[in-house]
Amino acid sequence: MTAPASDPAVPATSVVRTDADGIATVRLNRPDAMNALDTPTKVLLRDTLAAVAQDPAVRCVVLTGTGRAFCVGQDLNEHIRLQRSADPSLWRTVPEHYNPIATTLAGMPKPVIAAVNGVAAGAGGSIAFAADLRIVGQSARFTTAFAGIALSADTGTSWWLPRLVGTTRAMELLLTARTVDAQEALAIGIATEVVPDDQLEARVAQVARRLAAGPTLAYASLRRAVAFSATHDLATSLDHEARLMELTGASHDHAAAVAAFLAKEPPAFQGR
Repeated sequence: MTAPASDPAVPATSVVRTDADGIATVRLNRPDAMNALDTPTKVLLRDTLAAVAQDPAVRCVVLTGTGRAFCVGQDLNEHIRLQRSADPSLWRTVPEHYNPIATTLAGMPKPVIAAVNGVAAGAGGSIAFAADLRIVGQSARFTTAFAGIALSADTGTSWWLPRLVGTTRAMELLLTARTVDAQEALAIGIATEVVPDDQLEARVAQVARRLAAGPTLAYASLRRAVAFSATHDLATSLDHEARLMELTGASHDHAAAVAAFLAKEPPAFQGR
């Protein structure tokens, strides 16, 4: 288990991973900057998510932030400095950092929960959109932000947002870059649920424990099926579903579930 950020033996870092009971919590940890993404943070987030994806001991992932923000996206102070110095790394950050973060989240072979504890803007919103579930504190809010600084979208916003809220609403949110509060986020399909701020951590832990104890291979297959079917026709999607059904049907967890059903007992899943 990785020690929490409050442990004095652990050096301060802008991304903190903690593991317990099959749950990996990945926490953005730049509270004074509202968890803005400077280059070291993007590198560490990218690499931490890749490690979590490959870790067979992890059966559920929680993404959250420290302080009053989930993540406000790109660190604009760094962006301005690189722009003024004509640093070529300014535009390499999308293919080198943001795109791998998006693809790792999309391909994560286990469920992902975003515990949205505060504002989620720009790429920060994109990271939340990539999760399977977004459990949102009542004071949290979302904004696409990109058009407000005359930029296009990144980190998968143009892919995830229309799938969450529909193309018409997604275009309105992208073009206006207006702020969406927690209750509107729930109403339009961004938030899975909204809870009082002081109950967010407990509620996320409850949901994460349930998912971590579940059939991980089946969860991963469901993620794959939904993503695949979003870009394929019905016949092709049915074929893909059939292949995933064969995969999960041969799993240890499916056999355990059938045996538990016959014994009238709750199943104990091992995630394989």
